[in-house]
Amino acid sequence: MTTNKTLRNFRIVLWVLVAVAALGATWLYLYRPPQRPLGLNGQSFALNSTKGGTFTEKDLPGTPSLVFFGYTFCPDVCPTTLAETTAWRSQLGLSPEDLRIIFVTVDPERDTLEAVKAYVEGFDPSVIGLVGDQAAAEAAKAAFGVFSEKAGDVESEFYLVNHTALTFLIDRNGSFQGTIAYEEAQDTALAKVERLVSR
Repeated sequence: MTTNKTLRNFRIVLWVLVAVAALGATWLYLYRPPQRPLGLNGQSFALNSTKGGTFTEKDLPGTPSLVFFGYTFCPDVCPTTLAETTAWRSQLGLSPEDLRIIFVTVDPERDTLEAVKAYVEGFDPSVIGLVGDQAAAEAAKAAFGVFSEKAGDVESEFYLVNHTALTFLIDRNGSFQGTIAYEEAQDTALAKVERLVSR
């Protein structure tokens, strides 16, 4: 008799715990705070835009964006990524008002605003290029969690830069929604972009 009562009490406690967990999960789903925009993770940034003026983390909301970090002397990853992002937008029948493409330089020593403007607009006149001094570039990298470092003959003017080769997906609220890897399968990349603009 005592064993049955103990077992019953144990089951009641278990069901109460299950109910509490369910209520907690429901509360988190319904009342969780909105996802913070990328760039608001304790690190603001301000860069000069090839479209004029300054671009900061406060400019991320408004239009879904594909954001990529690179440099104009890049021999492979950067031109490939810029060609792919502009092609994705075209294939999906999207305009620059539907989807922004933003290129941020990680090589402020060589990449002037004029050089970046000529570089990105060679792929598509609507691409936004962002440039800053070393401190501004570091702040932007920190905001997105991007890594870069000089490589090769670092004393030469022809040094290379190893850098994060991801395209960041930012929704119309300025929130991070994932990434597209360098040379990711086209079907997967297109599906991610389509999902981004439909949010």
